[in-house]
Amino acid sequence: MEAPPDNDVLWARSLQFRHLDGSPGLAGVSLGVRVGEILAVAGPRGSGKTTLLHCLSGLLPVRDGEVWFNSSPVHTMGPAARERLRRDHFGWVEPAPVLVPELNVWENTALPLMLRGIGRRRAKVAALEWLERLDAGEHARRHPRELQQAERQRVAIARALAPGPTVLFADEPTAPLHRGDRAHVLRTLTTAARSHGITVVLATHDADTAALADRTVSLLDGRRVRTVPLPDAAETEGRAACSLSV
Repeated sequence: MEAPPDNDVLWARSLQFRHLDGSPGLAGVSLGVRVGEILAVAGPRGSGKTTLLHCLSGLLPVRDGEVWFNSSPVHTMGPAARERLRRDHFGWVEPAPVLVPELNVWENTALPLMLRGIGRRRAKVAALEWLERLDAGEHARRHPRELQQAERQRVAIARALAPGPTVLFADEPTAPLHRGDRAHVLRTLTTAARSHGITVVLATHDADTAALADRTVSLLDGRRVRTVPLPDAAETEGRAACSLSV
């Protein structure tokens, strides 16, 4: 079993995955993600982007192929070890923000820190700092129901970044947002990640989003391809298509 290159924080080889209904998810995908890199996984809906992120992060067990995080083989880990890996090293941003409605904004942001055993006061300080970086500090004492969609998504990103993950997985993090909100949220996410050396694996079907990454890997029908047609932000509002090259 060959270990990954030293400068790759994530490395996958020949990933195969089929869903419970038998439909294919991934068909022999291999890739490496360098330390501190922002990598876009691009492709149309149904191309396998989310499945790939789930396999890389340990959310889905890998039965065929290999996934390595640093020098640790994720594909041989049991459920408890993969859960610890996600808790201690990974952050996750969903397509739509999932916040605890009973908690206010700073408590939502501090929650993963407190789950790691960090005291409430320290966790609050860190949460407030990240909320300020994500332009959400003014909402610290509000509850999710009081916020607009873009504001909730900024809080979800702050929560994912607050524990200082080694890798942040962002699955279509701005898909439900309007164009202006989408650009702002993406800028704040990528700027915060770069300033703190956080590796980002970003799934997107939008060319403008992929353009913010250092590098793009394209998927189509669960396979890596050299090019894949992606709409830009203008086309999602009814304009012509463009093609993105890897």
